[in-house]
Amino acid sequence: MSAKLSGKVAVVTGAASGIGLASAQAMLSQGARVVLVDRDAQALERVCADLGEAAQPLVLDLLDAGSCATLVPQVLERMGQIDIFHANAGMYVGGDLLDAQPDAIDRMVQLNISVVMKNVRDVLRHMIERQTGDVIVTSSLAAHFPTPWEPVYASSKWAIDCFVQTTRRQVFKHGIRVGSISPGPVITSLLADWPADKLQEAREKGSLLEAAEVAEVVLFMLTRPRGMTIRDVVMLPTQFDL
Repeated sequence: MSAKLSGKVAVVTGAASGIGLASAQAMLSQGARVVLVDRDAQALERVCADLGEAAQPLVLDLLDAGSCATLVPQVLERMGQIDIFHANAGMYVGGDLLDAQPDAIDRMVQLNISVVMKNVRDVLRHMIERQTGDVIVTSSLAAHFPTPWEPVYASSKWAIDCFVQTTRRQVFKHGIRVGSISPGPVITSLLADWPADKLQEAREKGSLLEAAEVAEVVLFMLTRPRGMTIRDVVMLPTQFDL
């Protein structure tokens, strides 16, 4: 059976670990060449060495506006095209709003919202020229449920979910599919910032997802016939109780 993404070039942000790395691995398994974007140069070098020649590292600090603006030009210079863009990079601020630090709020809003908007904007210019492409954004269950222990994070995901849905309606006429993946709690480094009581509760219940499980759904979205868009997918651990 032929690889379903053979000949495709994918870009994944936040790709040195967690969902981003699992997504890149899934796409590589189906024949894509993948540019893995992350600010952690050492981690990126390690994972790309393990993944082989089809995995290309791109070290960028997306919170730096100048660096962020070079993402698409650098990928196009290296690879010549972008068929898939997975906007996955993000950060977490949980707990009571009164305890949230202003600098942390600013960084999270910039990375979870502004960076995604700017990256997608730049990628779409290229995809519209080619009249094809896929954009997937890592959202969260928090985009669909007013999670009381994470008002700052949840608000960023509600905003980006609106962005995904409205942008999709602007660009589907160009043959471009835009969708989001909204998992519940996933075993990644972001969980280190969860409130301790919520993390312990989730562990005891077994109500956590694996990053590879999320990546399987990303691959499902990307491999549907071009006439079908999977607009958004909400993934819940079976034992997770809202």
